[in-house]
Amino acid sequence: MESSVNHNNLFQSSIGKKVVMAITGIFLMFFLLLHLSVNLFLFSGEKTFNEAVYFMRNNLFIRGMEYILAMGFITHILFGIKLHLKNRRIKGEVDYGMTSYLTTTFSSRSMIYTGILILCFLILHLINFMIPMKYYHLTSDYHIVVSLFKNPLYTFIYVFSFFILGIHLNHGFQSSFQSLGLSNRKRFGWIKRLGFIYFLFICSGFSIIAIWFFLN
Repeated sequence: MESSVNHNNLFQSSIGKKVVMAITGIFLMFFLLLHLSVNLFLFSGEKTFNEAVYFMRNNLFIRGMEYILAMGFITHILFGIKLHLKNRRIKGEVDYGMTSYLTTTFSSRSMIYTGILILCFLILHLINFMIPMKYYHLTSDYHIVVSLFKNPLYTFIYVFSFFILGIHLNHGFQSSFQSLGLSNRKRFGWIKRLGFIYFLFICSGFSIIAIWFFLN
C-alpha cells in the first residue's frame, strides 16, 4: 500500500512527470527514425514503397506497437501540458524576471507552443496520410503520398511543421537525457552534438522527400 502511494506521489511530482516525458519522448524519437526509413523507400519507386508499407501494416509486432505509440503520444502531450501549467503557476508566485529569460533557450521556452503546432500537424497528417492509407483500401499508397506533395500549400505546411519539430527536438533530446540522469557536465557536449545531428537528420530527411516530389 505504501509503495503504491509512493509511486503515485512520484508521478504527481515534477520529477516524475519529467521522467515520463523523457521516456515517451525517446520512444517517439525512435518512431520518427522508423517512419523516415519507410518514407525513404519512396525514392525506390511505387512498387518498393507500397511493399514496405504493406509489410509495416501487416506485421503483428508493428500493429501492436501502434497502440503503444498512440498511448505514448497522448501521455507525452498530457504530461507536457501539466508541466507547463505547473511551471506557469510557479512563475506567477515567484517573479524570475529577465534572469529566467536569459538563462533559458528559445527551444525550451517555446516547448508548449511548438508541441501544440506539432499536434495540429499530426492531426492533419492522420487525416491526409494515415487514415486513407490504412482504411480506404486504395490501390497505391505511393500515389497518395506523391499527389499530396504536388500540392504547394500542403508541402509548405509539411516542411514548416518539421522545422517546428526541429525546434522542439533541439531541447527535447537534451532534456530527455537530463531527466533520466544520463547527462552530466562531461557528457552534455556530446549529447548536445548528438541531438543536433539527430534533429537535423530527421527534419531535413522528411523535408527533402517532400520538396523532391513537389519539384519532380
